[in-house]
Amino acid sequence: MIFGIAWFAMMWFGLLMVALVAAVVFLRRRKRNARDEREAITRPEQSEAHQQVLEMVKGIHTAADGLHGRARVKALRRYMDSMSDGLEFVSEIRPSVTDEPKGEWVIAPGAKPNRRILYIHGGSWIAGSPKSHRAITDRLSRLANACVFAIDYRLMPENRYLDGIADCQQAYRWLLDNGPDGKAAADFMVVAGDSAGGSHTLGLNAWIRDQGLRPPNAAVALSPSTELMLTSLGKRANLKTDAMLGPTIEKLARVPLPLLWWGTVLGFRVLPTSPIASPIRGALHDLSPTLIHVSESELLLENAQRYAAKAQEAGSPVEIETWPDMVHVWHLFTPLLPEAEEAFEHIGEFLTRVEASSAK
Repeated sequence: MIFGIAWFAMMWFGLLMVALVAAVVFLRRRKRNARDEREAITRPEQSEAHQQVLEMVKGIHTAADGLHGRARVKALRRYMDSMSDGLEFVSEIRPSVTDEPKGEWVIAPGAKPNRRILYIHGGSWIAGSPKSHRAITDRLSRLANACVFAIDYRLMPENRYLDGIADCQQAYRWLLDNGPDGKAAADFMVVAGDSAGGSHTLGLNAWIRDQGLRPPNAAVALSPSTELMLTSLGKRANLKTDAMLGPTIEKLARVPLPLLWWGTVLGFRVLPTSPIASPIRGALHDLSPTLIHVSESELLLENAQRYAAKAQEAGSPVEIETWPDMVHVWHLFTPLLPEAEEAFEHIGEFLTRVEASSAK
């Protein structure tokens, strides 16, 4: 039973990301889902695009029904990667020519090779890839005039959770001295990621400090996971407003705490209280300037706010910006959702401000 709980704990983010991917694919291809209005999750004041996203989210929790174990994971990965099929990007997509680190370069016209962003994708640490998140990396390259390296880090369950972290650490070291055109020092460095990748981003920021490496100019975390233990989420006030996480968290809340704890330990092979898995539990002093985006409707809101408050108390320049009524990592829906474009504009302003401050 404990092994079953381990899979359950690992899959909650996976269900979330499948919801995102399905909605993105649906919106991009402009397909209509004729659903009874009484069944649709809509609000009169919301945009048509947002209504379509919520309609897709409602039924996506059953997308992997009938599949278990590795078959379920493979289905999630295939579905996430399909999100970029048929999309047009301004940036050049260039596979990395090295075996380590693995990933791809996303290079917008005019992007400077010495300006670099390490991007860490979300997907529950079991799914997602550089391909699945090209909508975000393409936009980041354009707004920062930088070359984005999307890391293809090792995923669970065939690899350990710590293997993925090691890949991100190696990629950061490598990017300091290597660009898309070969060996060259970076003038401007950013670490960014979403959801599970947002957790890695925050953890990497602290690791860089502890290693005494050249710090990034900035870090950006989109709807990040900051706390691996999920039991308290079932008591949050916005449980019903989180169309993506809510249904899964309600199920997890029924699992006895000891089983959930040991299931998480077996699945991740790391203690949930470890700062490696829960950045909020680590030392948060002397961090690079950090921007966090999170929706006021999602269950990760309070944890993100707690992380920001703790970092600020420790003297670190961490900012948090919230958006009302947005789905988890709504940035994936650019340019269809105006709020996604607003979010990227805000990221651009943050990076410009940070760079100007560091130049003084």
